[in-house]
Amino acid sequence: MNINVPRCGSLQFMARDLCDRLGLGYVETPEYSERTVEIGVTLAPELVCFPMKVLIGSAVEALESGADTLVMVAGYGPCRFNYFAEIQKRILEREGYRFRLLTFDSPRDTPREFYNNLRALLPESRTGLVGMLRQVALALRKGRALDEIEKRAMALRALEAEEGAVDQAAAESREALSAAISKAEIEEAGVLARRLFGRVALDDERPHLRVGVVGEMLVSMEPYFNFDILNWLARRDAAVERSLYTSDIFTPGGHPVLGFDDRMIESAASPYVCHEIGGHGHVNVAATADYARRGFDAVVHFFPFTCLPEVIAKTVFVRIAGEFEMPILSISIDEQTGRAGMQTRLEALVDLAWSNRERKLARGAHARAAAGA
Repeated sequence: MNINVPRCGSLQFMARDLCDRLGLGYVETPEYSERTVEIGVTLAPELVCFPMKVLIGSAVEALESGADTLVMVAGYGPCRFNYFAEIQKRILEREGYRFRLLTFDSPRDTPREFYNNLRALLPESRTGLVGMLRQVALALRKGRALDEIEKRAMALRALEAEEGAVDQAAAESREALSAAISKAEIEEAGVLARRLFGRVALDDERPHLRVGVVGEMLVSMEPYFNFDILNWLARRDAAVERSLYTSDIFTPGGHPVLGFDDRMIESAASPYVCHEIGGHGHVNVAATADYARRGFDAVVHFFPFTCLPEVIAKTVFVRIAGEFEMPILSISIDEQTGRAGMQTRLEALVDLAWSNRERKLARGAHARAAAGA
């Protein structure tokens, strides 16, 4: 069994770690590229959303690289992601590919089904079901630590006194974490990461923006599809927070990296949406409302063209932007999206955010002066 999972945030990292623990073969998903998109666009139905096309193209490249078992996860709510695995299976079989497909629901949504699906791996694994669950928990813990590293790096890049210091700390942290096996070693790697980031010299006096990044998981997490927005914003003095992390999606009961549990997400989103809207639209609305209340300067929203949950979220963002005077830029991503057009819109957003920030500071100074008089 040579397993492959899609490339999305820390998912590859966790899958590779788990396969190593269980003694299963693992085939790395090739980096996303123009060829990935071309294959997916050629094979997929024209009107399916962009992530579906990408995942089909990526699966073809993985099978060509030697994978014989594809692992997919299922979605929930009014989102076409629910059907991705079955549609992908039929398209690839139609093209003559022979493989095994394992479809997992997220353990945070249907824990029993997730654990039952793990039984399909038992004949190939060197451990029993109880041992497998223990290893899954360790791999998830390791993925959460990796996401914490990324979160710290996003927040600090715009403030580093020496260019590249944050990236160096992140690289050393990831190296230490990759070698960690036991729970104690993973925790030690986390402590080391906090120490390394704590040593990074920061220019706390540097004027900077605070920008939130929300959206569908593939296009908001993967640099190839959002043209490395996180580093682009950091170079323009923006400290960034993102709403989605892969380990959060697989953590039952909450989003520990984001810092929300399910109750908090429901509370933050409830003034704007009264029911589950599918995909990750609900958590994106909650995170955006939280960013607005915390005084963020702007939010960037990435969504695949025709993505229903994110289109619903986009309409809600218009209200949040008006209530809090915070610009929110929604960018639709598909195979036609170009770097130049996206960067032009982002540059306009950054200029608007700086202008709004200066106006709010001037308004605050005027109010303080009036109160003193």
